[in-house]
Amino acid sequence: MTYAEIAALAQVKRPVPTTWARRHADFPAPVTQEDGRPLFDARAVVDWLASTRRGNTDPRRLRAELALYTLAAWRTPSLPAPVLIGALTALVCLHQQLDAPAADGRPWDTTLERAAELDPDDRFLVSELRALPDPDRTGPALAHLADELIDAAYNPAEAFDWILQARHRLGSRDLAADEPVPAVVRALAALSGVDTLDEGAVVAVPHARTGDLLAALHDRAAEDSGHIHLAADPDPARVRLVRRRMLVRGVYEFRLDVADGEELTADEWGYPNLLVCALPYEAAETRDPKAVLDQVAALTDYLDTGSTAVVLGPADVLTGPLARHGDADRLRRSFLKPGLLKAAISLPDGAYAYRPGYRTAIWVLARVREEQRTGLVLLADYSSQPLSEPVLDTLAEDIAIWRASGWTPDPRHEPRQAAIVRGTDLDDAPGAALTPQHRTLASRHTRTVVERPAIIADLQGHLSDLQERGRTRELRLDAQAELRPEDQPVRRTTVDRLLRTRRLRRRPGHRFDPAHLTSEGHYTVLTPEEVLGTARIGGRRIDRGLLLTAYEHAQFTEPGDLVVTAHPRFGVHVDTEGLSLVAAPARILRVHPDADPPLRPRVLAALLRAAAAEHARAGGAVRASRSIEDLVVPDLSRAEADRYEAVLAEIEFRAALLREQTAALDDLARVMAAGMADGTLTIQHLPNTDVH
Repeated sequence: MTYAEIAALAQVKRPVPTTWARRHADFPAPVTQEDGRPLFDARAVVDWLASTRRGNTDPRRLRAELALYTLAAWRTPSLPAPVLIGALTALVCLHQQLDAPAADGRPWDTTLERAAELDPDDRFLVSELRALPDPDRTGPALAHLADELIDAAYNPAEAFDWILQARHRLGSRDLAADEPVPAVVRALAALSGVDTLDEGAVVAVPHARTGDLLAALHDRAAEDSGHIHLAADPDPARVRLVRRRMLVRGVYEFRLDVADGEELTADEWGYPNLLVCALPYEAAETRDPKAVLDQVAALTDYLDTGSTAVVLGPADVLTGPLARHGDADRLRRSFLKPGLLKAAISLPDGAYAYRPGYRTAIWVLARVREEQRTGLVLLADYSSQPLSEPVLDTLAEDIAIWRASGWTPDPRHEPRQAAIVRGTDLDDAPGAALTPQHRTLASRHTRTVVERPAIIADLQGHLSDLQERGRTRELRLDAQAELRPEDQPVRRTTVDRLLRTRRLRRRPGHRFDPAHLTSEGHYTVLTPEEVLGTARIGGRRIDRGLLLTAYEHAQFTEPGDLVVTAHPRFGVHVDTEGLSLVAAPARILRVHPDADPPLRPRVLAALLRAAAAEHARAGGAVRASRSIEDLVVPDLSRAEADRYEAVLAEIEFRAALLREQTAALDDLARVMAAGMADGTLTIQHLPNTDVH
């Protein structure tokens, strides 16, 4: 494997493995080269990562990744990805069914005989094993890899999931193209309420695909719940795959029915208590809104009284505006009259990894007795939120409380990003989008809203104080600049000479894991972004306990230190307060307090900026024409440096005052805009104006 593949395996940035190879003598040596790139033995690299605990990958997963990496090399024209994945998952299933290793040293024909005994009707296992080319060679080797994956995992089910998670790496993109991303799958399982079902309930998943949803529902359900699992898919290969996937989870055939086609076998097993479905993807150019809603209507035919359905589909049909009084509009509003539709949620972008432009929404439907119908619908819009675990957890919590309260508002909980409206109001607005249009009455009394007038008053007072500070401070910004006499030339020096004469000292920056830098830590961390002014100072901080345990060699800045960076361009910042940390590639230049003649931090910073501007990096160049050490700056006398320092200090004060005023004005505009936009603020008559 290459350095880039090692970095991906260890979940670190690309330069890190190169640094390991340079700094650690026990790092595995390259075994060969390809196009000038060193190649390493994958097993030796995994052994080194596992023994040294370097990188961010769990040692257990490292072993699995090694097996998956080896599998990727097996894919050839004679062993295509579908055959490879089919055989490997079949071997994992065989291991689980026999409770013994698939690679036990016996001939491959014996393995096939054992599989046929388990699957005499060839419903899930035998065909996949018989499809292997050159079976006497590839069969035992794949069985050994399957056993390695199971040994690395906690159980065969986890090993099976690892294989499917790596399906795109193994070349089977068709298996992953129409599956929601794992975070959305988990969210659908969480908000479905499968963990609240009674023992022996029927759980159904039409359009099962590779079984991600069915597996997530099983994992979310209570242990030993004894649920019956129904599924259907028109692809026979996927049907067999789903059967294997559920069998390795301990769901045996007397509680499992995966039908070949689009129809569930509800007549044999009873109507499902819970139905979860991701509608098949269809391009927007050919998507017919009424046809999509017809599919949802067909799913509700499976719902008996007390049953729930969760449907993931296109947002433009489920929650977007439709043509008024059109066929699709009338059909969508028909879900409101019997109280079927309980929630409509617009999801963030990115629900389908291979469909980046496909915006999705969720419908929650439930058939309840007429006397229990509330006529209320929860509308939520998460489309502007990031597709992250906290956002999806919030959504699942809101729906869980909405369901537990009997589809009525819970006075102890206000939904986030949502509003509860009457279904009759939606029915009376043909074609309108099913998204919250107004803030709820309760939201007007939240702490954020109630405190807005006080926040605005505080900001106004702060602006008045800043204005007064600028007015009362004596104006001393008088540089009295004039041309230097020709008989008094300035002496010049370089940063390198200042370092060699010890008038300046250099301290390195430290490499911090970006995941350890938050906005809530104890100490400020200065990265090149802060030095260049593209990020706010104080926006990145690190926790004290984490610093002392993981970064014990990191050094704090002292008051007056210059923090400099040359990447991506030159920048310098004077840390007047000190007690900050510097992230590489930025570093510290520390002025020696007893230097003669003395160096003033603000003066040196200004001169370095001017010198660097003369030697800036040209377009297309890898680096600037001069390094920081080679920059030439004037070596000012004590008196001249002190005068220049005083002028720079006054400029800095007034610039800080203006920045503070600008920030306060920005906050004032933001708070007022938020209040005006949601209708919770109004503006009274302004004094000294004719506006009423």
